[in-house]
Amino acid sequence: MTDDRALSAQAKERLADVVRLQPTKNKELQEQWGMDSGSEVHQFLEGELKDYYYRDDNSLIRATAEAAELVDVEPGVEGGGDEGGVPTVIRVPELEARVFEVVAGPEERSESVVSVLNKVRDAFDVDPPVDDVRQALQSLRRKGVVEVIYRTVPTFRLTAPRDAIDVEVTES
Repeated sequence: MTDDRALSAQAKERLADVVRLQPTKNKELQEQWGMDSGSEVHQFLEGELKDYYYRDDNSLIRATAEAAELVDVEPGVEGGGDEGGVPTVIRVPELEARVFEVVAGPEERSESVVSVLNKVRDAFDVDPPVDDVRQALQSLRRKGVVEVIYRTVPTFRLTAPRDAIDVEVTES
């Protein structure tokens, strides 16, 4: 296998897209990555991500289990194609579900990690470490359900109304 340190930041971001969007096609990745052709997508996959993807029996692009671990993106995302990129179902650990439940909605002012942490504490009577909340927000961002708004510090809010996305809690 390829050493993950050899992957560029761009390759890791694109690998995260493959994991999140799977099963996917060259055309979908072409649009996601702003490329001119499916051939260009194929060249990138073969040149940069060869050890981290495969084509299934229907020729759809899928990520390996190692790829999902490497980029810390769960393949538990459904929908997003016709809905403007926002998934309709996500499968997440309990903390991510709690963060999703309290983070600012798409029409609200985005909020900092500490603000989300305090809302999780108040709503669920738990005290997770701030880094765990930060990781949960970043994971939700990679899934396409939370966006980052850069102000003095990075702030977060949902990309779609809360009731448009079903959240299924997985085993941590």
